[in-house]
Amino acid sequence: MVLEEENDEGMAVLSLRMASQQRAWDRFHKLVAEEGTMKFTAQEANKGGLLSNIDGIRTFLPVSQLAPSHYPRVNNADASEIITRLSKYIGHTFTVKIITMDEAAGKIVVSEREAMAEERAKALEHLRIGDAKDGIVSGVVKFGLFVTFDGLEGLVHISEIAWGHVKNPSEHAQMGDRVKVKIIGVESDKLSLSIKQLTADPWEAIAERYPVGKKVSGVVVRFADYGAFLQLEKDISGLVHLSELAHHKITDPSEALKIGQKVEAQVINIDVDERRIGLSIKALLPIDKETLERLKKEREEEEAKKKEGKEEEKTEAKASAEGFVASKTGKKYYAAGSAAAEKIKEENRIEFKTEEDAQKAGYTA
Repeated sequence: MVLEEENDEGMAVLSLRMASQQRAWDRFHKLVAEEGTMKFTAQEANKGGLLSNIDGIRTFLPVSQLAPSHYPRVNNADASEIITRLSKYIGHTFTVKIITMDEAAGKIVVSEREAMAEERAKALEHLRIGDAKDGIVSGVVKFGLFVTFDGLEGLVHISEIAWGHVKNPSEHAQMGDRVKVKIIGVESDKLSLSIKQLTADPWEAIAERYPVGKKVSGVVVRFADYGAFLQLEKDISGLVHLSELAHHKITDPSEALKIGQKVEAQVINIDVDERRIGLSIKALLPIDKETLERLKKEREEEEAKKKEGKEEEKTEAKASAEGFVASKTGKKYYAAGSAAAEKIKEENRIEFKTEEDAQKAGYTA
């Protein structure tokens, strides 16, 4: 590129760098016009994305414009973790498309997602719910696993990782693991995936293996405010409610059990639809004479309280029945609560506190 047609020495002044930049800008304009792609080799990384210098032109690939397989999935948007993940791509060459170009500022912004848009659209066209795909885990987060395949990415929600209770997705897969997934939902370019649906549901035969009354062995795997969960087999757990832990009252399951402890229990109920097995430890525990007497006393006290409650209800009902009732279309009044008063329909009923009030209204006994 000519900077000056002639200097003091009578020679033309040229700039190879500016000539190279101008050729680059011309090439970039042509790529934009033709919607073409180009190569981008990352030289730097920050929390916002990747940077490169192409013929002296600052080129930026934002993290949001990375393809699903390269997007840094991290929990809580941890900036340091994002930079660590992005730094691994320094020296890596991406196929990108220009999305913003500012020649005056000497900057361009590129997108790997846009470069793959056509390929992604074609893959989506051929995708069907129920299809099984071989993919690679591209992200492990609290709520599930991200898996990429055929240039696409989908989410295996935590509830679709395994048939049993999944506490932490990282216990089931790591970044880069190869997994087989089933397509269970397609909404625009958002894909819902499942790993567990490619295996038999263990609950289908659960009622046969765990009939009510059966004695089982299990390992205490977690506590809840209302009881303890025992793992009976892989992906199958049962609940021992607080009231079924012992013959005496327990308010915290850790009072009677420890995580990892192996215990025996009896199946007391099963609900296949809700995927619940009710267990009882106390059903297998012997009852001594003292405990039996205490339980009998507690039961009698409970029945006495119920009886007392019913008496109170009767008293309240009797109190509310005091007064007198007459019919709007009749001539007589009756004591509230009497058989005659009960026959009067609600919409036809007139109530009086005293006989005098009823008589003043023109009614007779």
